[in-house]
Amino acid sequence: MLDADGRTAPSSVPAERDAAPSRPDVVVSEFCLYDAIRLLRQAGLVEYDPALARDSLRLAGRLAGARALVVRNQTRVAEPLLAGAPHLEVVGRLGTGLDNIDLEACARRGVRVVYAPAANASAVAEMTLALALALAKELPLAVRLGRTGSWSRSTYHGWELEGKVWGILGLGAVGVQVARRARALGMRVIAHHPRRGSNDSVWDDSGAEPASRQAVLEQSDVLSLHLPLTAETRLSVGAADLAMMKATAVLINTARGGIMDETALAEALESGRLAGAALDVREVEPPLPGDRLQSLENVILTPHLAGLTAEAQRRVCLGVANDVLRVLAGETPLHAV
Repeated sequence: MLDADGRTAPSSVPAERDAAPSRPDVVVSEFCLYDAIRLLRQAGLVEYDPALARDSLRLAGRLAGARALVVRNQTRVAEPLLAGAPHLEVVGRLGTGLDNIDLEACARRGVRVVYAPAANASAVAEMTLALALALAKELPLAVRLGRTGSWSRSTYHGWELEGKVWGILGLGAVGVQVARRARALGMRVIAHHPRRGSNDSVWDDSGAEPASRQAVLEQSDVLSLHLPLTAETRLSVGAADLAMMKATAVLINTARGGIMDETALAEALESGRLAGAALDVREVEPPLPGDRLQSLENVILTPHLAGLTAEAQRRVCLGVANDVLRVLAGETPLHAV
């Protein structure tokens, strides 16, 4: 069974979208577990149609009488959409990032925003670690050699993570879990977070050492990005940052594509100023034809799936659905922005 984006869907996801109610109370415009859809029906008629994320005009028409809208990261919730939804009380974001939601516009209209902070942190942290291991062990190359029957062992030059430095930019829920896992591999972990002081308990919780941004860039053998996408962080990791890194280092981004200057990254990888990279997120999703990074041998690309484990999606979908119901019932949500 596949979801609307062509991914293998958990068994609790319907094969087809719900038939559109004449006047839905709740509109779900992107992939959501069907257990959560059933839960949302406590609020009234629910329209579940993942295709609405790609059809803003039709979505606007469905919101005329809706009290709740549930989205992921493809639906842009801004003033034009909100203007056509006079009865909207709450937007539920199935995930952590909020860059597709105009929070100020929602606040002006009295629309609450609920989301799922940390619900997929374990899944994303595990994916980050898997990508680091794949880069260090040159797994794409090794798999190709094995599948072709080649026994050219001299072609393989993997390296060990133990004793190396893992650097983290952004020590939030995912960053903390990545730090713990890297420490378990015998790595030294250093991290930079501009709003966490040296006395913050997060350093003891994660086992990471506080460091300046420059120190993290200069010392890391593995650098992973765990920053939200905001006006401040957009394209904040660029050519100057990459120039500070070791030529033997690798970079991993499982956060948001827009924080990475992909042109600068491609140039660093092509010139040998950076050994490798793994990206689960891209500035444009899906990437445009002729994407430069897709042609590079020292890059691993995955289609924004780090947080899509069955366990994480159950936590995300049911958590957000319950908070949407709390808002509609006049109660305080557990995870409001």
